[in-house]
Amino acid sequence: MTTLVIRKASVGPMDNNSYLLTCRVSGAQLLVDAAADLPRLLRLVREGSPSSRLDSIVTTHSHHDHVGALSQLVAATGARTFAGAADVRDIPTPTDEPLEDGALIRVGVNDLHVIGLRGHTPGSIALLWRGGEDGDHLFTGDSLFPGGVGATQGDAQRFTSLLDDVEHRIFDALPDSTWVYPGHGDDTTLGAERPQLGDWRERGW
Repeated sequence: MTTLVIRKASVGPMDNNSYLLTCRVSGAQLLVDAAADLPRLLRLVREGSPSSRLDSIVTTHSHHDHVGALSQLVAATGARTFAGAADVRDIPTPTDEPLEDGALIRVGVNDLHVIGLRGHTPGSIALLWRGGEDGDHLFTGDSLFPGGVGATQGDAQRFTSLLDDVEHRIFDALPDSTWVYPGHGDDTTLGAERPQLGDWRERGW
């Protein structure tokens, strides 16, 4: 894309998706979810920057399969860490910058908008890059997948909270062309998922 390169790697026994965002203008780099497999993540970082520059690591939520290589990657790169404020206490590696809904994170000349999605965990977040002619790109962690929202362990209150946030903060705010990058598995678009919202609410998961 014009000002941003997005790279994706599947890592670890749970096939977590880690995403590397590289600013074409400044060379700044941000990783979404240092989930596992430090050697693979370091190779991913070098794909974007031969000098292994990594400025930031954002953790979408506190579950163990999303932070398995976090402490090692911080030690190897000196990157600053970001996570949803309500999840910080459950992340073993210290968080430099707790995030609330509406915050902004810079990747060179690019702004990432933080969207709070409460339910999968209390502090789950998504990251939105609005790329203009390059479209909208949304990194959803485990809060939104092809075919449904993230797991809420049968808790009706948590499910309603998550689906309400996903519906109002994502589907009501963004176009069908928005590309969705989940924490596991294949990408999707909001247009592909929008017709199913009523079915998700009815089934309760």
